[in-house]
Parts: sequence; C-alpha cells; structure tokens
Amino acid sequence: MEKLIITAAICGAEVLKEHNPAVPYTVEECVREAKSAYDAGASIIHLHVRNDDGTPTQDKNRFKEVMDAIHKVCLDVIIQPSTGGAVGMTNDERLQPTELSPEMATLDCGTLNFGGDEVFTNTENTIKYFGEKMIERGIKPELEVFDKSMIDMALRLHRKGYIKSPMHFDFVMGVNGGISGEMRDFVFLRESIPADATYTVAGIGRYEFPLAALAIIDGGHVRVGFEDNVYISKGVLARSNGELVEKVARMAKEMGREIATPAEARRILGLAQ
Repeated sequence: MEKLIITAAICGAEVLKEHNPAVPYTVEECVREAKSAYDAGASIIHLHVRNDDGTPTQDKNRFKEVMDAIHKVCLDVIIQPSTGGAVGMTNDERLQPTELSPEMATLDCGTLNFGGDEVFTNTENTIKYFGEKMIERGIKPELEVFDKSMIDMALRLHRKGYIKSPMHFDFVMGVNGGISGEMRDFVFLRESIPADATYTVAGIGRYEFPLAALAIIDGGHVRVGFEDNVYISKGVLARSNGELVEKVARMAKEMGREIATPAEARRILGLAQ
C-alpha cells in the first residue's frame, strides 16, 4: 500500500473566525497554519486566499504573496491553489492562480446547490475550459467531485482529451447539495473511478475523521483542515490545522500506514520531481 498523502485545506472561502478564531485570513496567519500542518505531516496545502478582512479573493498577486511566504518556511510542500473561488466569480477570475504555474490546482467537475440561493456553477463548457488551461499550463488537476455524476463528467471529458491520465480525484463528501458521507457513499465513489486513478477524501464536518479512516484502510489519501471542519472532536474547536493533521497521522500510524513526504507525494501523483 502506498504511503498516505495528507492534504491540509487551511482556510477555504466560507469558514470564518466566528466559527473558529484560528481560521487564517492574513498572509502571516496562512503561513502559521500551513507550517503547523506541514510540521504535522501534510505534504499538500490546499489554498484559498483572503483579503485581510476575510473576504475571499482569487487575485493572483495575493496568491503569489501567500504562496511565496509559505514556501519560505515549508520549502518542499506542494501548494494546490483552488480555482473554485467564490459564488459569482467569472471563469477567468477563478483561474488567476493557475497563471503562477503551480504543480497542482483544483478543477470542479459539476454544479452544486450550496444552500439557500447559493449555486456553485460549473457548466460543461466551464470544466472543458479549465481542463484545457491546466493542460496548456502543465498543471495536474485535482478533480473535485461532490457526487457520482461529477465522476461521470470527468471520465467523459477525459475521453475527449480535456483531462489527462492518470487522474486524481477529491471526493468531497457531506456538503449540502452533494453526496452524503456514509460508508455506502464512499464505496460508491471509490468503485466508480479508473483503476489507475488516485483519490483523496475530504469529509465535511462530522464526516471528516470517519471518512479519513476508510481512506487510510483502503489505500486512498486524506484531506482535513479548517475549510472542511473546525473541530478536533465533538464540540471541541481545533487549535490549528496542524492539530487536525496530527490526528490523521496518528490514526494512520495505528493502522500501520506511513505518511508520505512531499517528494513521495509527487511520485505517487505523477508530478514532476
């Protein structure tokens, strides 16, 4: 079984300090949280960026500032910027961080009802456009799937040349409007991807650690972090992203699974060394 890649989604676009005071907004806070996760065993930092007041932005200059600052203290970490942005952003606005030539970036594979009147829109043409841009810029996409239909979309666009093999999926489970986070749902998604594909599981809220355990046992990979869950246990706020990563690393150790370094993660994911 391959070593476990742990991704830390340190801030997201929606979670606020009101939910957990440790949620990072500023450059310095993002560096602090990335370093805590990296030191605990994360080899990938999944990155959204904020303005200092906490409002989400896709501005490539802000991304560059944060990415450069993280790499000063986490020299070999893989930084995976989000192209999800926030509801209402244009495609090119969302794609700005890919202009910085990161090793990886996210590619959302479908539209989702986030709740109320919020709809996270990703049309087929949007997904094609993002896929083309990532191929053009030499970026490996992490295929964000919130339901089985999004896997089907990714596979169809792969056959048409918009997404290259081997594919890497992120099963985001437990989001309002998407698939739930039960074992049945995990097995359904897991059995729907190609044999040569890799995957990460991101369980939202109470699903985070139960799904992490399933992925560890199955040979998949795990994402944790404040974007997905701000609690270390029921009713107890996590003090840092690092504390969440530490819990997954401890679970993996108890199950006999070693943690991948950034270099090992690059090999597993087929990134340039």
